[in-house]
Amino acid sequence: MKYRNLSILIALVSASPLATAQWLNYKDPATPRTRDGKPNLSAPAPHKNGKPDLSGVWEAESTSRKELASLLPPGVGLLPGGENGLGEDDPQKYFLNILADYKFGEEPLTPPAAAAMRKAMQSNEKPPTLCVPPSVPLTELVPGPYKIIQTPGEMVMLYEGDTYFRQIYTDGRKHPADPQPSWLGYSVGRWEGEWFVVDVMGFNDRSPLDAMGHGHSEDLRVTERFLRRDFSHMDVEITLTDPKTFTKPVTIKLKNRLLPDTDVIESFCTDAEHDLAHIPGK
Repeated sequence: MKYRNLSILIALVSASPLATAQWLNYKDPATPRTRDGKPNLSAPAPHKNGKPDLSGVWEAESTSRKELASLLPPGVGLLPGGENGLGEDDPQKYFLNILADYKFGEEPLTPPAAAAMRKAMQSNEKPPTLCVPPSVPLTELVPGPYKIIQTPGEMVMLYEGDTYFRQIYTDGRKHPADPQPSWLGYSVGRWEGEWFVVDVMGFNDRSPLDAMGHGHSEDLRVTERFLRRDFSHMDVEITLTDPKTFTKPVTIKLKNRLLPDTDVIESFCTDAEHDLAHIPGK
């Protein structure tokens, strides 16, 4: 597939000002610690009301720079020191391409979805904005922190990038029969043993699934599975089902790491977005 404008792809990767919230260093008294006072990252996962407590500030673990470089177009390299070259963490490979596990030309896209992707990549039009609201699962893939707040009736996720949130209801309710299409959908969660499972539906069809620009239809259904293995490590498995976009369900697996003794901060893409005016195209 020919990349329509490499600068647009790279700008989409670098447009989100998502840096780890290092300005705050508050020692949480609930954090287990070693004798020298540092967080005990290998301590057992905490539990609340008999279930694993997912509360904390998390971030997707980076993919190796060698593998990330292999996903970029020829002649395009990674900036030193993070996605913006400012010391941030490198992104997850699925942030660049949700179908990174498939060989070129073998992606499980329906013919209309594949044709739409080819047309978009070959277009010379500028995107209307570099600050498009994110989608699920892009929320868990961006190289920036998000905070989970666990309560008996719902799980709340606060994302640093563009300061948005999700509510995952765990009070036994079902999905609405006719949900209002939205950017992040309607989320219902349940426990399956130690795994927290989230079923998301009710999406609009306007959000990209990755920086490359893979899209989806309003029929998209997302299943997220979270397993807190110990105090600072969480496995995440995400399955996308959308018969209008994919010929089969697409599952990705990644790991999240805890960012102890810190917090999310206010961050908006439009505050630091100066790239769009310099992108070639009409």
